Amino acid sequence: MKQPDYHYLFGPVPSRRFGRSLGIDLTPHKTCSLDCVFCQLGRTPQKTLERKAYVNTTDVIDEINHWLQTDGDADYLTLSGSGEPTLHAEFGRVLAFLHDQPIPSALLTNGTLLHLPDVREAAALADVVKVSLSAWDQKSFEWVNRPHAQLEFGSLIDGLKAFRSAFKGQLWLEVFLLYGINAMTRDVEKIARLSREFMPDRVHLNTVARPPAEDFAAAVPMAQLEALRGLFDPPARIAAGFSSQRSKTIEANEATILAMIRRRPCTIEHIESAFGMHINEVSKYLGRLIKKDQIRTDRKNRAVYYAAR
Repeated sequence: MKQPDYHYLFGPVPSRRFGRSLGIDLTPHKTCSLDCVFCQLGRTPQKTLERKAYVNTTDVIDEINHWLQTDGDADYLTLSGSGEPTLHAEFGRVLAFLHDQPIPSALLTNGTLLHLPDVREAAALADVVKVSLSAWDQKSFEWVNRPHAQLEFGSLIDGLKAFRSAFKGQLWLEVFLLYGINAMTRDVEKIARLSREFMPDRVHLNTVARPPAEDFAAAVPMAQLEALRGLFDPPARIAAGFSSQRSKTIEANEATILAMIRRRPCTIEHIESAFGMHINEVSKYLGRLIKKDQIRTDRKNRAVYYAAR
């Protein structure tokens, strides 16, 4: 169930790639170097490249240690959440603590800071690093990911290659595709060609499952995703749903959220506030309910409301 006393942990939540994942959030909401058009958490108010201790590292480690002693049931301990974790100047200290735990660690990063040697050194402490690549040149990078003005696509690729050359763990790549924007075969071929330069151990194709930051960011049909899998080496996997049969807690949280939505349409912020859940956690449950066709979305004055079918 929810942990209202935790300020930096959320979940464990159902993850399409990491099973039952305990989220560890190291930044305030939407503290990021990108403003991706497909982001499920909305727009980035102010993009930043400033690396600092956005939250107290000792407090984060204390919370993780408490969770490990009182619960400790997860498939992965994951640095993720509402921003870019490598912006936290001491994220490596958190990964060093996780490295000594029995549950594997994962770092979910957009990869924009991997051109920095100290970021690569810290990131290498994770068991799995999942990076993102949804563009093939500077123009497409600016179109899809809307990066900070000082970020260059070439540096992103150079950082990924430098990290791969030294990293001994698992490097996973997520390619987020949008209908009519970056999902044409010729464009996906360009992304796949770039990905071979840093040799990911796994490739996942993903698309819109929850309301994105921009209305024009539309989902790619499953048949089209299947047709694109073979362009990658290794062949890409389609991001699949998490089985709620593995966790009564996940089932209970879904049911509780659905009951609230059945009473009245709600925004993600309404649900976050009502249950004291992390916004990323709420988003995952809403995505599962949409996939089950139990709820629908309505946009009103740029706000997204969730309503029961």
